[in-house]
Amino acid sequence: MSSSEPAAHPTSGPGPATLPAGDPAAHATGGPGAPATGGAPIRPAGSVSELDPVVLPAIPPAHLTSGRVPTLQVTDRLHRGSQIVGRFETSGLAGFKVAAQGRALRVQVSLSADDRSVSGWHTGRTEASPLPRLVQIRSQGRLRQCVLLRGRKAHARVAFDLSPEEIPDDGLICVEALDITEGDGVCEEVRRAVAGRVAPDGVAGIRLDKVVFEEPPRSDYDPDTLDGSRCELYSLISAGGLANVNRQGPRALRSGMFLVNPVLKDRFGSSGRITLRLGTKAEAVSVIPATWRRVNSELRWLRHATRKLLHSAAPSVQRVLSVRDGDMGEVRQRVLGNITELELPSPSGSPLLVLLAPCPDAVPTLESGTSH
Repeated sequence: MSSSEPAAHPTSGPGPATLPAGDPAAHATGGPGAPATGGAPIRPAGSVSELDPVVLPAIPPAHLTSGRVPTLQVTDRLHRGSQIVGRFETSGLAGFKVAAQGRALRVQVSLSADDRSVSGWHTGRTEASPLPRLVQIRSQGRLRQCVLLRGRKAHARVAFDLSPEEIPDDGLICVEALDITEGDGVCEEVRRAVAGRVAPDGVAGIRLDKVVFEEPPRSDYDPDTLDGSRCELYSLISAGGLANVNRQGPRALRSGMFLVNPVLKDRFGSSGRITLRLGTKAEAVSVIPATWRRVNSELRWLRHATRKLLHSAAPSVQRVLSVRDGDMGEVRQRVLGNITELELPSPSGSPLLVLLAPCPDAVPTLESGTSH
């Protein structure tokens, strides 16, 4: 398969289902690599003979960082990599054979964007959209979380639990990445709200860096309050992805929106209600001296500083929408000086999309989150 061809769909019927070929563009470096190679044939249940290779499932805890392993049995629009699981051509999925043995499993997925994360990357295109990407992560046919990726160095983490009833007898677990405009279970009101604010074909070129399967721990200890950056690290919110996973402190919300995701049982944000403290910060002053850009940036900084002195710099929430059910109506938000406290129910079956009003001369921030 050449790099200009789409990843093969899994075949069906009595014959073998052949794994699609690897793709050098899916290497972690994003650059040229070894020639693509085909995968071993996998026979569907009911047609196994002595001549068929035996595919051993991954045994939890399993950390998968390569797409050239038999455990990755099914791919759709995913170019396999050797140093990462693969890179999506467009909306697609990866199917893994895992030995769950009737147990619940915790699935953790690491995604990222880089210079090759553009629509048509597999045909040589390099032109990227300046808009953020809004991506659904689904598994076993259900929407689990959504991620917002902004820029070319954004990383995102997704975590969810699968019950024993959701894992079939053959152990095939599918992880699917879909653009927000695709698939069932997304309210049309949400799609209209983000139209023109997010990039089309948002999954194109996204890297699937790592997938982890493990048993959920019996109990987790989490603090009651986290700063904005760690709220994203815990996958409670998604506000554009983290370029530095070790960063702490407020999280800038440059896209003017963010997502609040369903979280793992007994983890931060699962207790019933969440209070998010939103603030603002001025853009950094331009370092180029004696230019109109520097003068304008200094004026914006002064105007924002004046608003803070007058305690009128708090941001405002325009709307909160359930990705599945639509507008949630009036939500409780309280202004305390330069901070807006937004109180939300802990999402359970669907992520929440929070749209912020424009902040003149400033960038909205998530200061912290508190789980009640």
